[in-house]
Amino acid sequence: MAQSIIAVKHLVKIYKMGDIEVHALRGINLDIEQGEFAAIMGASGSGKSTFMNILGCLDIPTSGEYLLDGVDVARLDKDELARLRNKKLGFVFQAFNLLPRTTALENVELPLLYSNNHSSTQRREKAMEALAAVGLADRAGHYSNQLSGGQQQRVAIARSLVNDPVVILADEPTGNLDTRTSVEVIEIFQKLNEKGITVVLVTHETDIAQFATRNIVFRDGKVSKMIQVENRKLASEELPKIPVAMDEVE
Repeated sequence: MAQSIIAVKHLVKIYKMGDIEVHALRGINLDIEQGEFAAIMGASGSGKSTFMNILGCLDIPTSGEYLLDGVDVARLDKDELARLRNKKLGFVFQAFNLLPRTTALENVELPLLYSNNHSSTQRREKAMEALAAVGLADRAGHYSNQLSGGQQQRVAIARSLVNDPVVILADEPTGNLDTRTSVEVIEIFQKLNEKGITVVLVTHETDIAQFATRNIVFRDGKVSKMIQVENRKLASEELPKIPVAMDEVE
């Protein structure tokens, strides 16, 4: 049996808005194994984004336990938490979150600046390796406004890879992309997953979730069902069926 890279027990999150309490998570129990590609699904307000923020150590639960690679996150102070997040996790967001007036290479180097463990030469080399892994080595000197949406998301994925994380957390990474580009991005995640990186992806799109190995469906702050994807599709097999330009779609 594979080791759980993420383990949550009785996870509860309550937001207080004046006298009103909003129960975003209602006692989540969930393990995600090392090497999994899990798609977190659910309608708006189901708790999936709150759950992702807690997994990313960007928010703390009201109660319950969260173990990341065997470490009880609640026991860490602010600095320890920042180091764990920088070492273990890579983040990919819907909005790309790239710095403007900064090259692709400089954007990818950014997480290495916080670790203080690399020389400028080492940072450049690692960033170039990450860009090559997503097929953008030839765009290293381009600025964000010189890249397409798909290329910007590839840069964001490269940035998430540069610190050699054990888990990549992707929150609606295809939400701002057309269908073909979405599949190309998911293909990158599949290839990274095949190399042993655990991928946790939030999506509301069932056609994107089919590329994961397991679908975890949230409803009203709880896990309503889990579906093992027995015949996972390879994203590359879907590409020829998708129009290259959106104006070809009727």
